[in-house]
Amino acid sequence: MSVTDTSRTVKIAADLNRTPAPQHKDVVFDVKDVGVSYDGNLAVREVSLPIYSNEVTAIIGPSGCGKSTFIRVFNRMNDLIPGAKVHGTVLYHGEDLYGKDVDSVEVRKQIGMVFQKPNPFPKSIYDNVAFGPRVLGWRKGLEERVEQALRRAALWDEVKDRLKKNALGLSGGQQQRLCIARALATEPEVILMDEPASALDPIATTRIEDLMHELKRDYTILIVTHNMQQAARVADMTAFFSVDIAPEGDRTGILVEYDETSKIFTQPSDQRTEDYVTGRFG
Repeated sequence: MSVTDTSRTVKIAADLNRTPAPQHKDVVFDVKDVGVSYDGNLAVREVSLPIYSNEVTAIIGPSGCGKSTFIRVFNRMNDLIPGAKVHGTVLYHGEDLYGKDVDSVEVRKQIGMVFQKPNPFPKSIYDNVAFGPRVLGWRKGLEERVEQALRRAALWDEVKDRLKKNALGLSGGQQQRLCIARALATEPEVILMDEPASALDPIATTRIEDLMHELKRDYTILIVTHNMQQAARVADMTAFFSVDIAPEGDRTGILVEYDETSKIFTQPSDQRTEDYVTGRFG
């Protein structure tokens, strides 16, 4: 390992969440041999791992390794893509998430999602947060629900005097926290975040990372990120994905290693993981 590689690893290690792992972890998702194909072409294959309650789990890896495809497995967003098919089993509290009697709308109520680019509706701040509860018919106590969601997203104090203003007038970081509040308003158990800070400046990124630390007290969080320092700062567990390239050129995402974040960044078990976190490729 070169001096540059070593200094990079030390810098990442310094950012690691040092909170001791609990002796017993409750499993929210049990992923068994899961793959995703598009029109018969395998994008991700044979992923098996548990996702633990009230932790932040980061998914890292080079571009094209299927990180976003994989995270969409958990709230059945791939169902909305023509030609997409999920293979294997995803158990959510022991129940098959893809069982015949499982309502995908109900799944997305329990498992909210925040996307890479802030995507507030062209409505008022209030109406953005109230949108989900209204769709679900939750009319009672709507004002309190909106306020609570905005408080949990660390946005209430900044917008409480302009709730009727258009959400598009907010800054990029505020818009992303508004999207988090919109997800929280339907009372999910799990929050999926696909590169939630990649379009934000460093100050707004820090606010999002601080928010994740707060939210994991009440929610289970999965985050896709290209930023390894970010994974080191926010994640309890980290999954490293890479790309397997077939002789004919087909690219398939594979899970290389999954472990506590501190181990992934300082004592990885696989050489491919070490090469990635030290910057030798990716």
